[in-house]
Amino acid sequence: MSDQSFLGQVHRAFDAAATFTNHPQALLNQIKECNAVYRVTFPILRDDGTIKTIVGWRAEHSHHKLPTKGGIRYAINVNEDEVMALASLMTYKCAVVDVPFGGAKGGIKINRKDFSEHELERITRRYTFELWKKNFIGPGVDVPAPDYGTSSKEMAWIADTYAQLAVGDLNALACVTAKPIAQGGIRGRTEATGRGIYFGIREACDNAQDMKAIGLTRGLEGKRCIVQGLGNVGYHAAKFIVEGGGVLVAVAEYDGALHNEKGLDLDAVMAYRKDTGGLKGFPGATYLVESRAALELPCDILVPAALEGQITAANAPRIQAKLVAEGANGPTTFEADGILHQRGVMVLADMFLNAGGVTVSYFEWLKNLSHVRFGRMEKRFEETAFTNVLRAMEDLTGKTLGEERMSKLSHGADEADLVNPGLEDTMISAWHQVRETWTRHDRKMDIRTAAFISAINKVAVSYQDLGIFP
Repeated sequence: MSDQSFLGQVHRAFDAAATFTNHPQALLNQIKECNAVYRVTFPILRDDGTIKTIVGWRAEHSHHKLPTKGGIRYAINVNEDEVMALASLMTYKCAVVDVPFGGAKGGIKINRKDFSEHELERITRRYTFELWKKNFIGPGVDVPAPDYGTSSKEMAWIADTYAQLAVGDLNALACVTAKPIAQGGIRGRTEATGRGIYFGIREACDNAQDMKAIGLTRGLEGKRCIVQGLGNVGYHAAKFIVEGGGVLVAVAEYDGALHNEKGLDLDAVMAYRKDTGGLKGFPGATYLVESRAALELPCDILVPAALEGQITAANAPRIQAKLVAEGANGPTTFEADGILHQRGVMVLADMFLNAGGVTVSYFEWLKNLSHVRFGRMEKRFEETAFTNVLRAMEDLTGKTLGEERMSKLSHGADEADLVNPGLEDTMISAWHQVRETWTRHDRKMDIRTAAFISAINKVAVSYQDLGIFP
């Protein structure tokens, strides 16, 4: 493993943060290293009758808490180093936001565009079988989720396959998260990562002292934002940022980028992209052939929400954003992080900022284990109680609220009403924990290092509670 590999980058960041802790080296080594990696190859029958050999991986980085948790990505550039790096980041991410999972990650080395829907289903189901055979999947063992190239559809196939294999397991649906609602999913999971990114950015921008230090005013209102990646994460991050008062001045995708200093209509961009298959030719905006060039455009907030390694030592000196909000996993290399920090750019690290997905996945896992929808038992009681209080107020004041206003004020919490505030509270609490570590060290480190310190300390406590380490 070289220092320039993705896993090497994660380890360098870990080692830098570890110097600020007092934990024994043996404990730090245990926290850093990946506990288990499973490489699998299997044949599938293609629609034309030929046989294709598929390669995949599943890495479980840390078993300090079970189950382990992490997505499965379908991409032609997936490799063991990447899967192990992403599993490591999942451990630290879960620790930062106080979600009681160890980290894991999976990947299958394919370009999904080269396969039909039926072939993708066969690949997904066979991969699930291989994981089950080696005890790398289960509600209390390892719980996958979507990632780049996968969606709720693949998660439904995984859940169905596991249920057929684990006959009699009452909690079988909890073997995977981000499922369709009808298959045990939870409302709010699809947009959770993007919504969490928005909550994190909004909270960071709400501190006048921090914003003044990077040359910005307090609040998100009017700030120029660039989003790289218009997949599920990037789209929802952009959507909530715009709804929160930000101005979307550029978007970047694999086929190019669009720029308009006065702002882009996100819905119009998405509709055009769906109709034409790309961004080129979108009216009222400048088209950039080189997608990464958008990262260097003038803006206040840059949200890289595509793949890892997008901001490097080569382009970091040209980044004009005052705040980089990492929507993707590992979009900034170790060297680039140092350059941005030296230039006074605030980087909201991925292990904090994009934890919205795993947070709401945790809620879905709890829902599957409890076998009851959030809000189902208390919603009607709350509405009745609120209505009685409001009626009493009407009687006392002699004024009538009206049915529409009465209905809004007496509304009892349903699933989405509980999930979204739960996510919001998690992101706010996590940011203030990371910021406390950052300020306690006089801001001499970057925010990523502060997040790593917070994660290392929390994981260390779990291992120390086991009595293995002092």
